[in-house]
Amino acid sequence: MVHYFDEARVQQLLNVPDLLQGVREALVALSLGQVVQPLRMVMPIGEASADGVMFLKPAQLGDALTTKLITLVPGNAHKGLPTLLSTIVLMDPTTGQTLAVMEGNTITAMRTAAASAVAADALVPHTPQVVAMLGSGVLARSHAQMLRAVREVSEIRVWSPTPANAQQCALDIGGVACANAEAAVRGADIVCTVTNASKPVLQGAWLKPGAFVAAVGAPRPTWRELDDAAMQNWVVVDQREAAEKESGDVLLSGAHVAAEIGEVLSGRTAPPPTGTTIIFKSLGQAVEDTVAARLVYRAALVHESGAKHRDG
Repeated sequence: MVHYFDEARVQQLLNVPDLLQGVREALVALSLGQVVQPLRMVMPIGEASADGVMFLKPAQLGDALTTKLITLVPGNAHKGLPTLLSTIVLMDPTTGQTLAVMEGNTITAMRTAAASAVAADALVPHTPQVVAMLGSGVLARSHAQMLRAVREVSEIRVWSPTPANAQQCALDIGGVACANAEAAVRGADIVCTVTNASKPVLQGAWLKPGAFVAAVGAPRPTWRELDDAAMQNWVVVDQREAAEKESGDVLLSGAHVAAEIGEVLSGRTAPPPTGTTIIFKSLGQAVEDTVAARLVYRAALVHESGAKHRDG
C-alpha cells in the first residue's frame, strides 16, 4: 500500500530532535561518500520570459530512496501562492516499490533549517544569540524554530523588502521587524539569508567579527544573496561539488570553499579559530529529504501499529 501524507500529517509526524540528528548524520554520510546522490536536475518552466524553475533531486541513504520534485516560482508571491512547492516520493531501494508520497513543503522548510541549525551548533559559541533574519517567509519561521532548538536566542530581528511581511513574520516568531537589512544585521551573532533575491541583500561590511551566516537562498549559478566582501570570509558548504557548480554566491564571488559541513562534523576538517566570521552556504541536499521522509514514514507506521494494537 502506498501511503499519502499531506502537509498537516507531515507536521504531526516530523519530530524536531530526530530531524536534527538525522540531518547531522546525513551530512556526515554525504561527506564520507556513503550517499548515492547525483547533482540536481534544473529545468526552466513557464513562459520564456518567466523565472520559474523545476528541480529534480534524487538520493539514496541505506534503506531509503527518494526523489523530490520542486518548483520555484518567485512570481507566485504576487498571486498569494507559495513560491516554493514540492512533492517527495519515498521508495524501497531493494524493490523499487513506492512506499509513500508526501507533500514536501514542510519537509523542505524543516530540513533546510535543520541543516543551518546543525552547522550553527558545530560552529557558534554556546552563548545567547542575536539572530538577524533577512526574509520573512516559511524558511524564516522554520529557521527561528530550529535555531532555538540548538541555542538560546535572545533576540530575532526580521527584515523583508515588504515591510508588512516583516511585521507579520516578527509577530509569528517572537521577533522585531527592522526597517532595513543593515539595521537587522549590525551586531547580530547569526544571520540567516532566506530570500528569493537574485542580487545581494547582505553586505559583508555589516557583519560583526565572528558572525555566523546561514546563506540559504540563491539556488542558481546567476543568483546571489551575499556580496563579494561577505564571501571573502571562511566558507563552509553542505556539498562542495554542488556549491562550486550551482551557487551564484560562490561562483560569482570567486570564493574559496574551505570545507563541507560534514567534514567538520566528522572531525576530518578542524573548525576555524574562535572569532572567525563564517559563511555556511546551503543549497539543500536531497539526502536531507531522504532522512526526513524516512522519519515521517517510520513514525506513521508506529502510529498505525499502535492504533491496531488498541483496536485489537
